[in-house]
Amino acid sequence: MRVLTGIQPSGDLHIGNYFGSIKQMVEAQSQNQTFMFIANYHAMTSVSDGSRLSELTMQCATDFLALGIDPQKSVFWVQSDVKEVLELYWTLSSFTPMGLLERAHSYKDKTAKGIAANHSLFSYPVLMAADILLFNSDVVPVGKDQIQHVEIARDIAIKFNNQYGDILTVPEFRVQEEVATVPGIDGQKMSKSYKNVVNIFGEEKSQLKTIKKIVTENVAMEEPKEYETCNVYNMAKLFLEGENLKALQDRYKQGGEGHGHFKIYLAEVMWEYFKEFRERREYFEAHQDEVRDILNMGALKAKEAALPTIEKIRSATGIRY
Repeated sequence: MRVLTGIQPSGDLHIGNYFGSIKQMVEAQSQNQTFMFIANYHAMTSVSDGSRLSELTMQCATDFLALGIDPQKSVFWVQSDVKEVLELYWTLSSFTPMGLLERAHSYKDKTAKGIAANHSLFSYPVLMAADILLFNSDVVPVGKDQIQHVEIARDIAIKFNNQYGDILTVPEFRVQEEVATVPGIDGQKMSKSYKNVVNIFGEEKSQLKTIKKIVTENVAMEEPKEYETCNVYNMAKLFLEGENLKALQDRYKQGGEGHGHFKIYLAEVMWEYFKEFRERREYFEAHQDEVRDILNMGALKAKEAALPTIEKIRSATGIRY
């Protein structure tokens, strides 16, 4: 089974990225054929500075490797290094009804938040469909907010196959329900676009400062507190299990502590959880040529995997003559 995912290099990686997608891919490496790419074309919808995008792409690659992506187990590359994805993007545009894109939740949400409306933002789901379909992906791990994009890819693939035969694999999405939507510091879904993230890497004091901004209810110190609806708890439970999680629940129920205490505890738990990842990141940060070699090798593997599909499409559509 082939599993594929991508992530934009539009800023520092945050825990929503990790628990919503990266962790699943790392765990899948031993059981499946995994394809993972840095979606730098997609990032152009939010990053217009070329130097900054280049810098962020290398930062993202370094972070991915630190978090456990193994180039010996996964095909790991930068989206723009396999140009066939743009060719397929254009081809699939002919099989994408306008109404399908007009119903996309992500476009509506982002423009409602003040992000400028343009064609790349509007047609984002078609490029995502090309990313998925070019590599005959069977499964695409996503957060709940991305389910619709995989469904759009399915609709486009079915429409294309109805015209030309069973060329494209119709993908399925996979969501881990308990971590599908990671809350941000304001309680909304954690997203760089909403500026409500807790980054994985960075200074310990800076991370604590961010965690202290998590929105909580105003409850007296001595009073018991609801943990199910607490943004701090819902973030902390991502890192805890068994007795440790139950112990935190008991602390909420018994009272005597304020939300500030729970924020400090969350910061400590997060810092320890990512300790090994920080050490790996320091290595790759000091060996950037090695990171580039890994990406170049991954791009060659990805291109090799894409060519049979794109050749069939060229022949079927008449582009190959």
